[in-house]
Amino acid sequence: MTIATTKRIAIEEYLTYNDGTDTRYELVDGELVRMSLGTGEHGDISEFLNDRFKAEIRRLGLAWVAKDMKIAIQSPRGTRWETARIPDVVVLPLAQWNGLKKRESLIPLNEPPPLLVVEVVSPSTVTVDYRAKHSEYAVLDIPEYWIVDPIDLKVTVCILKDGAYNNVIFIGDLTIVSPTFPELELTAIEVLNAGT
Repeated sequence: MTIATTKRIAIEEYLTYNDGTDTRYELVDGELVRMSLGTGEHGDISEFLNDRFKAEIRRLGLAWVAKDMKIAIQSPRGTRWETARIPDVVVLPLAQWNGLKKRESLIPLNEPPPLLVVEVVSPSTVTVDYRAKHSEYAVLDIPEYWIVDPIDLKVTVCILKDGAYNNVIFIGDLTIVSPTFPELELTAIEVLNAGT
């Protein structure tokens, strides 16, 4: 849902925008788009994956972090207006996260992309997650993008190769194969049943 604005705004205005509520917005072609709260299932899946990624990072002793809904990524949409997305989960190097501590948590176009992002599909985000963000994240060179779809009961792992994503779909008790976390033992059904 796009909110009514009298003008499109730049990324700098977006970073300081406050409407006096706790509403979160993505910036899409200069327009503020309210992010839906998502269902409890959506929250459970995001939290579950964030926790699993953090545990795997600790187990392997990697200098990475996993954050849920805390980092925006500037997106090159090809229009003269700016876009910033807020993935459900982001995995990035610890040094990059530390660089965000004293400024707004936005990864701009001139910085390296995160290692992995996750979007959990809601009825209102199906097209955005499968099409718009799929294209944007590929252009940003994000090596791995997960689309967790509790509607169609599948997890799609998009792996960047030659500037485009190759999509691998996992359902049921199939173990998810992740280049970022090759030793992660997690099935699609475990992700989709998170919190139950």
